[in-house]
Amino acid sequence: MRKQCRLRCASVVLLMAALLLGGCSFLPELKPSPFPAERVPYLIGPGDTLDIFVWGNEEVSGPVKVRPDGLISTPLVEDLVASGKTPTQLARDMERQLAKYIKNPVVTITVTDFVGRPSEQIRVVGETVTPKAIPYRERLTLLDVMISVGGLTEYAAGNSATIVRVVNGKRRQYRVRLDDLLKDGDISANVDMLPGDILIIPESMF
Repeated sequence: MRKQCRLRCASVVLLMAALLLGGCSFLPELKPSPFPAERVPYLIGPGDTLDIFVWGNEEVSGPVKVRPDGLISTPLVEDLVASGKTPTQLARDMERQLAKYIKNPVVTITVTDFVGRPSEQIRVVGETVTPKAIPYRERLTLLDVMISVGGLTEYAAGNSATIVRVVNGKRRQYRVRLDDLLKDGDISANVDMLPGDILIIPESMF
């Protein structure tokens, strides 16, 4: 009697696992776009390192790190908002501030160490070797992300992985085929990543 009960319970567990994994098949599959990925401008975020160069004024030039509150301070310019701006936008803002002290300042800003705003990062969670957040860069693909996190663990259900993405202000979930991409080399499973994507890799139940 107990043996039959254990077998019945085990069958229920296996059925539930199959349903959970099978549920991913009802999600739309994210497929490669036939068009080049739209260029997304990089937005400065806390932790980024900026190289600020003011033409003809080396004394107010140099590297600066964006503080956790998103502000920067440089000689002659204090507590200027940097987070959420492109390097070009920030350079123009600095020129307006420096114009109080320097005649016709020309500023160039380069990001030398990328961290990015949390809303712009790619987050990878679940059965990957090193789950982490990755700064977004232009034309970043699913394969690039998986190389960055070291691939899948031996327990990963790669073809049940999903990407959570904000589309027109709403969160949507799409299925991706990591096993096909990484184990079979199926390049049709490689897709473009967008800022703010969350890649979720579940554990295989079998």
